[in-house]
Amino acid sequence: MQGTVIRNTGSHYVVRTDGDNTEVNCKVKGNFRIKGIRTTNPVAVGDRVSLSAPAPDGTSFITAIEPRRNYIIRRASNLSKESHIIAANVDCAALVATLAHPTTSLVFIDRFLATAMAYDVPALIVLNKIDLLDQPDDKEYLEAVEYLYRSIGYKVIAVSAMTGEGMDKLREYIAGKITLFSGNSGVGKSTLINDLIPRLDLRTGEISSAHDTGMHTTTFSELFDLPGGGAIIDTPGVRGFGTIDFDRYEVAHYFPELFEASKECRFGNCTHTHEPGCAVLAALEEGLISQSRYNSYLSILEDLDEGKYRKAY
Repeated sequence: MQGTVIRNTGSHYVVRTDGDNTEVNCKVKGNFRIKGIRTTNPVAVGDRVSLSAPAPDGTSFITAIEPRRNYIIRRASNLSKESHIIAANVDCAALVATLAHPTTSLVFIDRFLATAMAYDVPALIVLNKIDLLDQPDDKEYLEAVEYLYRSIGYKVIAVSAMTGEGMDKLREYIAGKITLFSGNSGVGKSTLINDLIPRLDLRTGEISSAHDTGMHTTTFSELFDLPGGGAIIDTPGVRGFGTIDFDRYEVAHYFPELFEASKECRFGNCTHTHEPGCAVLAALEEGLISQSRYNSYLSILEDLDEGKYRKAY
């Protein structure tokens, strides 16, 4: 029996079986691990799996995972040496971000985009809550952020889940795709998904007035079918996005504009920090590379230098 993992609660998985679409509660044997990947969750939402025959209580065991066409991971926790697979076999990774109430940092956005590129997952930036950007400076900042990422080649859709602005564009873009939705707590991810999938009624949370941050409402990852085809994988909100399994000489490969400029560097192993003849530093000086993007690149190198996260294995 085969199927797709549609829910991961941490203690068990729910698999939708092929053919009859039955939802089966599943467990994983303690020694079940994916060779070559050290993660806190050996099975992820989106995985294609094989199941054992159900036990008398209706529970099955996941016995095998089909090869993944892609997946996306993040550092499992603040000081963890392991990774956590967010989702597998996705067509798009949508980062829901807000420029106010709460504010998503550009470093967080850049780390997400770099990780998506590293794991061959096309990325989408969804800028939510644009109805709250009612001051001239706010609107100028929105336009600047949109221009920055579009000029690099990323798809950016600005929306308001409250007013509906931009929602048709988002609905059209993800139609027929398996799309991972991720982002900080409080960015309105659940509200967006409720709009995209009527009658789903995911729980939404309030924003902390003291810290202008969101409260976690999604507690585990789950796949929801979109009307007309495709699906959304909803994930718990994350406060930070630590990268893992990066080689310091390859980090620039996951920043398209840095990678393009680096082709003209004098040295093939240039880290773009101090080397003579560095084309990236020259482009930065000329304003052809954004200072914020370069700072995000440096932040990943600093993680690697400090040895915060060793490679997954």
